[in-house]
Amino acid sequence: MSDLEKKKFPIGPFEVPENICDITLDTYIKVIKDFPGRLKNLIEHFTDDQLDTPYREGGWTVRQLINHLSDSHMNSFIRFKLALTEDNPTIKPYNEAKWAELQDSFHMPVKPAMRMLKGTHQRWVVLLKSLTNKQFERTFHHPEHQKNYNLRESLALYVWHCDHHFAHIENLKIEKGW
Repeated sequence: MSDLEKKKFPIGPFEVPENICDITLDTYIKVIKDFPGRLKNLIEHFTDDQLDTPYREGGWTVRQLINHLSDSHMNSFIRFKLALTEDNPTIKPYNEAKWAELQDSFHMPVKPAMRMLKGTHQRWVVLLKSLTNKQFERTFHHPEHQKNYNLRESLALYVWHCDHHFAHIENLKIEKGW
C-alpha cells in the first residue's frame, strides 16, 4: 500500500464481515454509542487553524471531516429507519464531496455538527438496541451500487466509518505533534 493509500485508508478499506453474530452486534453498538465522545476528546482543544488543516494533501480538512461525519451518520440513521418501515426502500445517494464543499461544512464552527452527531448517535443506539435479529436482516437498495444492504452490513460499515475518520484525525494530530 502506497503512502497516499495509507493516508486515505489508515485502517484499510471496508470489508463486509462474513458473519456478524449477536456479540459482534453488541460491540458495534458500543462503538456507535462511544464515538461522539471519543471524537470530542480528540478535537476539543483544536484551534481553527488545526481544524482547517487537511488530514492529507488534497484531502478534507478536519472541519470538513467532522461535518461529513454528521451528514453521513444522519443519512445512515434515516436509511435504517426507512429499511425498518418500508420493504427494501431505494435510498437517496448524495454527493459527499460536494456536500463537504458547502459553506456549512467548510467554514462553520464544528460545535453544531458535534451536537448533531451526538444526538444522532444517541437515537441510533436506542434504535439499534431495540432491533431483533430478524429486523437486522431488513434491507435497503442503494441505486449507485445496484445492491441491497442489510442492516447488519450497514452497521458494520458505519463502525468502520467511525474508526476510519477518527484515524484520519488522530494520525494528523500525531504527525503534527498537536
